[in-house]
Amino acid sequence: MSDTAVKDAAVAVTKEQLPYVDPRKPRRTGIKLVGILVFWLVCYAAFKGQWTKALGLQDTTELQRKINDARDWIQLEGQDNWFIGGVLGAIGDALNSLVEFFQKLVSIPALPRPVPEIGWLGVVAIAAWVTFVFAGLRSTVLVTLSLLSFGVVGLWSESMDTLIITGISVAICIIIGLPVGIWMARSKSVSTAITPVLDLMQTFPAFCYLAPFALFFGIGPATAVILTLIYALPPMVRITEHGIRTVSATTIEAARSMGLTGTQMLRQVQLPMAKRTIVVGINQCMMAALSMATIAALVNGPGLGKPVVSALQVLNVGAASVAGLAIVVMAIMLDRTTTAASERTTGKTNIASASGMSVMLTGVVLERLPRWATEEAGRGQRLPRLTASGRWMLQSLLLIPVVVCVLLSRQQLRYAEFPDVTDTPVLKWISGPELTKQINRFTDWLVGGIDTYTIWIKDHVTEWIINPLQDLLSLSPWWVMALVLLAVAYALGGWRPAVITAVCEGVILITGLWNDSMVTLSMTLIATALVMVIAVLLGVAMGRSRRADLAIRPFLDAFQVIPPFVYLVPALALFLPGRFTAIIAATAYAVPIATKLVADGIRGVSSTTVEAARATGSTRWQMISKVQLPMARESLVLATNQGLLYVLSMVVIGGMVGGGSLGYIVVSGFSQDQLFGKGLCAGVAIAALGVMLDRIARYAAARYGN
Repeated sequence: MSDTAVKDAAVAVTKEQLPYVDPRKPRRTGIKLVGILVFWLVCYAAFKGQWTKALGLQDTTELQRKINDARDWIQLEGQDNWFIGGVLGAIGDALNSLVEFFQKLVSIPALPRPVPEIGWLGVVAIAAWVTFVFAGLRSTVLVTLSLLSFGVVGLWSESMDTLIITGISVAICIIIGLPVGIWMARSKSVSTAITPVLDLMQTFPAFCYLAPFALFFGIGPATAVILTLIYALPPMVRITEHGIRTVSATTIEAARSMGLTGTQMLRQVQLPMAKRTIVVGINQCMMAALSMATIAALVNGPGLGKPVVSALQVLNVGAASVAGLAIVVMAIMLDRTTTAASERTTGKTNIASASGMSVMLTGVVLERLPRWATEEAGRGQRLPRLTASGRWMLQSLLLIPVVVCVLLSRQQLRYAEFPDVTDTPVLKWISGPELTKQINRFTDWLVGGIDTYTIWIKDHVTEWIINPLQDLLSLSPWWVMALVLLAVAYALGGWRPAVITAVCEGVILITGLWNDSMVTLSMTLIATALVMVIAVLLGVAMGRSRRADLAIRPFLDAFQVIPPFVYLVPALALFLPGRFTAIIAATAYAVPIATKLVADGIRGVSSTTVEAARATGSTRWQMISKVQLPMARESLVLATNQGLLYVLSMVVIGGMVGGGSLGYIVVSGFSQDQLFGKGLCAGVAIAALGVMLDRIARYAAARYGN
C-alpha cells in the first residue's frame, strides 16, 4: 500500500496522540531553517576567514590574565587569608586525614606496621557479611568475586583507594543532598532557586573543576574528594526531590486528615514511600562519584585512575585496559549491589502514624504500594523459611568467621598482603602482568591487521565531514554565527531559548574563546549525529522486538557503567590520537542512553495505532518510517538532547587524545601555569555551550512533543 494510506490509517485511529499544532499559528520550521542555511552559506562565501576572533594557544586575553593574577595572589597570600588558609585549609586537612585513616585501615601500611590494619582477607570477609545482610546471597557472591579479582590483577591497593574516595564522597553527598532534596520538594521557591545551580554543576565539565580546586585545596586526596562530591551531588538532590514530590497525593491527604504535623508527614509517610527512589539516587550518585574519582587521579587523587592515566601517557593499551576493566567491575559491583539493597529494604517499609491512628493510615498507604514495595519484594535472594529472628541469628553467627578472618589478616602476612598469583598455574593467566601482555599482543595483531582500514576511515571522515563543518562554523564571522544560532534557537523553540542562547553567546564572547567554541561545536554536532544514527537503528530494533531487546540491553547496561575515561583506550588503539578519535570515544559514551530512550519511545507507540497500520497492509519500512518514528518524535528529541549533553561532557577528555579546541585548552590550562586563566575560561565556554544546546533541545522537545 502507499505511504500516504499508512499515515492516514494511523492518524484516523489515534489522532489525539499526534503533536498538536495550532492551525492559526503555522510554524513552517523547515522553511525557516532552509532560509537560515541559505543566509549562512551566503555570508560564509562572502566573509570566509574574517572576524573569526581566532586566538592562538599561547595568546591570552585581559580577562584570562586577570584570572592568572588572582591565582598568583591566592598562591602567595592565600595561606594567610582567614577563609582560604583558614576555613578551606581546615576542610582540606580534615579530608586528607579522613582519607589517610581509611587508607591505613585497608590499603597502605599503617606505620610502624608494614601492612594495613586490616588485610585483604578481612576486607573481603567484612564486605561479604555486610552485603549478605543488606543485599542478599547473590550480591554477596558478586562482591566477593569482584574484590578478589582486584587482587588477582595486582590492583588491590588502588581499588581500595578508589572505594575509599567514592565512599567518602557519597557519604557527604547523602548528608548534604538528602536534606537539600527534601527542602526543594517541600518548597517550590527553594527548588526554583537551587535548580539553576544544579544545572550549572551538571553542565560544567568535570575536568574543569581540577585546576581551581587544586588551587584552593592543594594536590592530593582532599581535592579528589571535593571534585567527586561536586560532580556526584546533583543526581542525589534531584532524585530525592523527585521521590518526595511523587508520593501519592491521596496518601498525603489521608495522612493530613489524621492530624500529622509536617515533620511526622515527612518521617512517617513521605520518606518511607520515597525510599526506593532515594536509593536509586544514591545509586546514581555512586556511579557519578566513581567516574569522577578516576579523573581525580590527575590531581594526585589515589585510586585506579593513576594506572589508567600512566598507561595512556605511554600508549600502553594493555595496562590501561586492565585498570579500566577493574573500574568496570567495580562499577557493576556497586550498581548491582545498591539495586539489590534497594529492592530488599523497600520491602521492609512499614508506615506508621501518630496519635493512635497508625492502622487506618497504614491501610490507606499500603493498598497503593506497587508489588515491589511490599513485603514480598526481594525474597528471591533471602532465605524465605527463616523468620526475622532466625535471619538475625544467622547473621550473628556469620560474624564469627568474619572476626576470625579479620584477626588472621592482622597477624599473618599472607592474609594481609594479597599474594602474587603470577606463580600460581591456575591464576597466572588472569594476573595483571599476563593480561597486560595478552591484551597488548591482541591489540598489536588487531591494529596491524585493520589499521589500514581504520586510518583510511579516519582520514576520509576527517577530510569530507569534520574539516568542512569545522571550517563552516569556525571561519564564518562571529556575528554571522551568533545570528545563525539565535535564529535556529527561535525557529526550533521560540523566544525563550533564543534569549538563553543570546546570554550564552555573550558569555562565550567574554571568555575570548569564540573560535575555539565553534570548533568544539562542530565536533559535538558530528558526534551527536553519529550517536542518533546508531541509537535509532538499535532503538527501533529493541522497541519492535523483545528478542532484540534482550540481546542488546545487557551491552548497553555494561557500557553505561563504564567511566568516560575508559572509552579512550580502545579508541586510541584503533584510530591513534586525533579529532576523529575524540568523536568516536564521545559517541561510544553517549550511545547507551540515547538508544534506551529511542527504544522506550518506539515501545510506547499505541498498540491500536500499530494494529491499524498493520491492518491496512503496511510494510515493515512503512510502519517504522510513517507510524512509529513520527509517533515517537518526543522521545527522539529527548534522546538527541541527552546524547548531545553526554557528548559535550566528553569534550575535555577528548582533548587528551587530540580533540583540540576547548578540551585541549582546559588540559593545557591545568598543566601550564601561564594558561590557567585560559583553561578556566574554556571550561566556562563549554558550560555555556552545554546550557545553550540543552535549552534549545528541551524547548524543541516541548514544542514538538505536544
